Amino acid sequence: MRVSAIQMDMKLGEPEYNFAHAVELVRRAAATGADVITLPETWNVGFFPSENLEALSDREGERVKATFGPLAKELGVNIVAGSVSNVRDGKIYNTSYTFNRQGEVVADYDKTHLFTPMGEHHSFEFGDRLVTFELDGVRCGIVICYDIRFLELVRSLALRGIDLLFVVAQWPKLRTRHWELLNTARAIENQMFVVATNSCGTAGQTKYAGHSILLDPWGEVLVLGGEGEQILTADLDLEVVRGIRESINVYRDRRPALYEIK
Repeated sequence: MRVSAIQMDMKLGEPEYNFAHAVELVRRAAATGADVITLPETWNVGFFPSENLEALSDREGERVKATFGPLAKELGVNIVAGSVSNVRDGKIYNTSYTFNRQGEVVADYDKTHLFTPMGEHHSFEFGDRLVTFELDGVRCGIVICYDIRFLELVRSLALRGIDLLFVVAQWPKLRTRHWELLNTARAIENQMFVVATNSCGTAGQTKYAGHSILLDPWGEVLVLGGEGEQILTADLDLEVVRGIRESINVYRDRRPALYEIK
């Protein structure tokens, strides 16, 4: 499976520009022969406008679906469309949508861990469910930015049988080392591929890290981005997962009766 991660530099509070730019970048990524193309977190508005957020947000994912469903079908690719600021039932969610090659929505996920240090929980609602899905027969999961710090969440997805985790983020440059280490740890401890797509550029006072990273289940780096906008592409050999889990079977050797995680 060939995956392209779009390390996008979006404009804060400018969805018209951001939608057009995202489509342009997806088309460029498709030219690499990618099977799956990913975008970062809240690329429609940036992370995140303190004023007029609701007015700037998508509605029930209508614009994302109208844009990327037909685009996925036209290009014949799967698109993990990052996440968008999205109004549903009068509340704002940080929502990810994933489209298969036929342009169908195969997953939608609301960010479950909101980044309280930046007040995300004052503007967005918490998601309340985990999501897994299949792309080209590969079992996948998705988390959004701050979610990656919560190992219980990712292990719960792993126990549901995923071999590939997508992480979409607006991770700050200040904590670049955490970004690389946390994604690497999740890959190693769960013996799965991790495709972590971050944003870049500056929004308000925050400089975002870039450094999108694609990792194999050994934690080896397949490709690592720099700080600027770019498209990173790698081929994932999903058969590697089987071999690793047979040689070091941490799932068999778990002792959940002893774990007290509440």
